[in-house]
Amino acid sequence: MMIDINQIMAYLPHRYPFLLVDRILTLESGKRVVAKKNVTINEPFFDGHFPGNPVMPGVLIVEALAQAGGILSLHSEGLSLGDGSSSRKVYFLGIDKARFRKVVQPGDTLILEVEITHNRGNIWKYHGEAKVDGVVAAEADMVASIN
Repeated sequence: MMIDINQIMAYLPHRYPFLLVDRILTLESGKRVVAKKNVTINEPFFDGHFPGNPVMPGVLIVEALAQAGGILSLHSEGLSLGDGSSSRKVYFLGIDKARFRKVVQPGDTLILEVEITHNRGNIWKYHGEAKVDGVVAAEADMVASIN
């Protein structure tokens, strides 16, 4: 199931420059999501991180993983695609075991793979990996709640 940017914006309240998911490539409700983030030189964080050697901040890579996980959770809760009428929001509660293994630069395409590891009530736990050309650039375990 592919989800485009308009449907992503119906799920998430984030907007430019903080919307960090461009497309959902695969979504298995209650299980996993694979999303894409195209990394471009015109993103505002590259002006200061780092001049002359642009590197996507690791914290934003983890945020992209969290946003993909949020879409997965909302979809798993039964919200239909493109249904912007819901007032339910996903809140990022925690991160564990974050590792940054590869520099991400303009021109890279991040493939965000997030899997649900546990769900109880409104608490969701995930493991996420962000890959560039099949190589893990970052990974983390995350916790979120839907309210």
